[in-house]
Amino acid sequence: MNFTGKTFWITGASSGMGQALSIALSKHKVRLIISDKDIEGLKKTAIEIKKNHSTVRIEHLDMSDTKAITKVTNKVIEDGETIFGLYQFAGISQRSLVIETPLENDRKIMEINFFGVIALTKAILPSMIENGGGQFAIASSLVGKFGFPYRSAYSASKHALHGFFETLLAENYKNNIKVSMIIGGRINTNISKFALNKDGQEHGKLDDGQANGITPEKAANQIIKGLKKEKNEIPVGNNELLMLKIKRFFPGIHYKLARTIKPM
Repeated sequence: MNFTGKTFWITGASSGMGQALSIALSKHKVRLIISDKDIEGLKKTAIEIKKNHSTVRIEHLDMSDTKAITKVTNKVIEDGETIFGLYQFAGISQRSLVIETPLENDRKIMEINFFGVIALTKAILPSMIENGGGQFAIASSLVGKFGFPYRSAYSASKHALHGFFETLLAENYKNNIKVSMIIGGRINTNISKFALNKDGQEHGKLDDGQANGITPEKAANQIIKGLKKEKNEIPVGNNELLMLKIKRFFPGIHYKLARTIKPM
C-alpha cells in the first residue's frame, strides 16, 4: 500500500503514538486531518507535519461526545475531504482494581475507548466505501488480547474493539476495506499519567512499564511497516510481545504470568 497523495485522519494526534505517527506519515507527502481535545498539542503536531511538506487540517474532537463526532465528520466530508485512512489513537486507560472501580468509571472508559471510536468509524465508513475503499487502524493493546491487573474496563474496551472491527472487516472486505488492529505493548507515552484511578481522577504518574518502553517514534515506524503490508494485527513494542505467543500456545502459563506481572 502506497501512502503518497492520500488523505488520512488521525485521532489522539496531540501527543504519544498519534502524534508520532502523524509526523512519520507526513514524510510520505500526504494530506492529514489531525484530531484531539488538546488544540495546543495539535498545533505543535501541525508545525512538524508542515516541515515535511505535507498539508494538514486540525479538527477539535472529544471522543466522549458522539454527537459532536458525527457533526465534525459530516462537515469534513461535506468539505470534500476523501478519507483513505482513519487511524484512531485517542483513548484513556485505568489504574484501579475491579472491586474498587465505580460503574461510572467503567462507563466513561467504554464511552471514549469504544463508543467514540465506533461512532467516528460509522460516520466515515459509507463515504469510504463510496470512494472505493480504505483502511482503518485502531490502537488496541496487549490487554486487548488478555486481562491484566488494574485494567478491567480498559481491557474490556480494547477486547470490544477487536470484536467490532473483525466483524466490520468480514462484512466489508468485498468493499476493499482493510482493518489493522495495533497491539501496543510498552511504549513511552503519557497514557498512564492520564489513566483513571478508583476516584475517577488522573493517576498522575508514569508507570515503569511506560518509562522503560520504546519511544513513540520507534512505535510509529513499526506501525507504518504493518500498515504498508495491510496486516490485520500489528504488534508494537519489544520483548513484552512474547506474551502474545505464550497466550496462544501455552495458555496455562499465560494465566499464571498474568497474576504475577507488576500492574503499576
